[in-house]
Amino acid sequence: MHEQDAKEIAAAIDLVRDTAKVELPDFNQFRLQMRELASKAGIGQSAFLRHYAVASELEYKQQAMRDGHIMYHAHIGMNDIAATTDALDKIHRELSARDYRLDRAGFALDRRMGLPARMRNEAAAETGPMLVERQDWGGLAQTAPVQPHLGDFMIGLPASLANTLEALRIGCTTIGNLSQYFTFEAPGWSDTRETAAQTCQAMMLLAELRPRGVMLHSYLEDGFGALFQHCSSVAAWAMLERYIAEELIGARLTHCIGGLTRDPLKRAGWVLALHKIHAGEQVGSMIYGDTISFSREFERNRAVTAEYLLWDILVQLHAPSGHAVLPLPVTEAIRIPSADEIIEAQLFGRQVEESARRLYPHVDFSAAEQFAETVCRQGEEILSNALDGLRDLGIDTRNPLQMLYVLKKLGPQGFEQLFVGEVDLSNSTATDMSALAREVVDEHRPMFADAAFSARVQGKCFLVASSDVHEHAAGALSQLLSEAGATVVYLGAEQNPADLVAAIRQQPVDVLLLSTHNGMALDYATRLRQLLDTHCLALPVIMGGVLNQKTEDQVLPVPVIDQLKALGMRPATSLPAFARMLPDKV
Repeated sequence: MHEQDAKEIAAAIDLVRDTAKVELPDFNQFRLQMRELASKAGIGQSAFLRHYAVASELEYKQQAMRDGHIMYHAHIGMNDIAATTDALDKIHRELSARDYRLDRAGFALDRRMGLPARMRNEAAAETGPMLVERQDWGGLAQTAPVQPHLGDFMIGLPASLANTLEALRIGCTTIGNLSQYFTFEAPGWSDTRETAAQTCQAMMLLAELRPRGVMLHSYLEDGFGALFQHCSSVAAWAMLERYIAEELIGARLTHCIGGLTRDPLKRAGWVLALHKIHAGEQVGSMIYGDTISFSREFERNRAVTAEYLLWDILVQLHAPSGHAVLPLPVTEAIRIPSADEIIEAQLFGRQVEESARRLYPHVDFSAAEQFAETVCRQGEEILSNALDGLRDLGIDTRNPLQMLYVLKKLGPQGFEQLFVGEVDLSNSTATDMSALAREVVDEHRPMFADAAFSARVQGKCFLVASSDVHEHAAGALSQLLSEAGATVVYLGAEQNPADLVAAIRQQPVDVLLLSTHNGMALDYATRLRQLLDTHCLALPVIMGGVLNQKTEDQVLPVPVIDQLKALGMRPATSLPAFARMLPDKV
């Protein structure tokens, strides 16, 4: 074991031991409170539930599995609630006119929805609508007979319980997103203890309502699944989430995966693996589309969609799991798709389904089945290591609140360091995200190894951070800069402007590198500039990622590169552009 690895493992062990000493509320008291609340909480009837005469989305999914019906999901991300419901209505009408059914729709809400209502107006606006009035919530459920899926910024953030009650009230019976609890933060929020308590209470409320078909959604690749190196770690994590949600709390858990998985056989394999992980009782939420293979070339994106969607549908024909498939619009990589672009993608999906049904009798699933067998077998070993290891370090593994708290504090790297190290992963497959990160590093290494470039950065200090959970590019950049001889301070994901300024004040920094993806680049940069000026801090700030901003007068976020330049920021949308943005003398 390398000295650095040993130090990191020792630090992870100390962290777990320290968190074991943190005083948390009595989770048994939570259970009594949620039992009383459940007796009063109402589950509304969405237009979808009413139209199909079902009590819950679970009941509908189970019928679809019996009938061989392929369910379809659309993801809608307009700026405000009026534009969102208009888009939903248009998508439903256009598909219905062609005798197609949109089963469910997810809504990319503003991340401020995760904050307590009293704090939302003070935080920077981000992509997606805010649900302010009760009619805003109701619009998602009554505009069309399409079941609302509320997965983002509901359960897992400080407003978990309040948001869950509102979602239930409108008839949303699949609510998430448990995985976001472990990696996301509400803007400006840092109280992990309160977030854990809110998340635990919301999960316990869903447990009380489980007999009525309510499910807890978890998108694995919104959580540690996006940051692990090994697929077997992801499988173990799915098992651990199921242990906490179902065995300790009693809720019915439904898993989603797919957005960061590009290998079609793995996508099919994950559906089969989730069957095993859920002991044959899995009823899935959705399979997200492959976002990491998309580019700015629309025809290439269409081909990517055809490939992943074909396999997503084939595996539903082979082993129905209730996962709705998601045909991504070809514009997904560069902007929030419009209603017309979503409709085009949905129509394309139905064409792919026709091909899948013709091909299905001739398809061999043995490679996908072997993948599922391998990751589940190794995942069970990792899960056993984790539960034993946590107990040895003083964690009560029968206390769901303490488990939630310590695992969030431990993080994905600490989890793999402590509990995966002894598992033989020689035959395992790396996650597609870790493989892609290595490809990015390998592709750009010559540029960073160039003598002239190295001379510009050697011995200089770069502070690297991401404003949200999308931190893969930031991680690759950190590695390349380190190899080029720079000193890198990597703050990681979910960093607020105040976090960056505090880090800069603690040590000399030559350049700040920031990645953002939330449709709030201008608001974030404005606040960062104010804080830098307040503390008389002058240094180059290079911003990458998706550089757009939500505005009140536009349906979709708008590019703000010129405005960022006016603030003194240096926009860079690629690694070569980053090199050009570096000052001549760092």
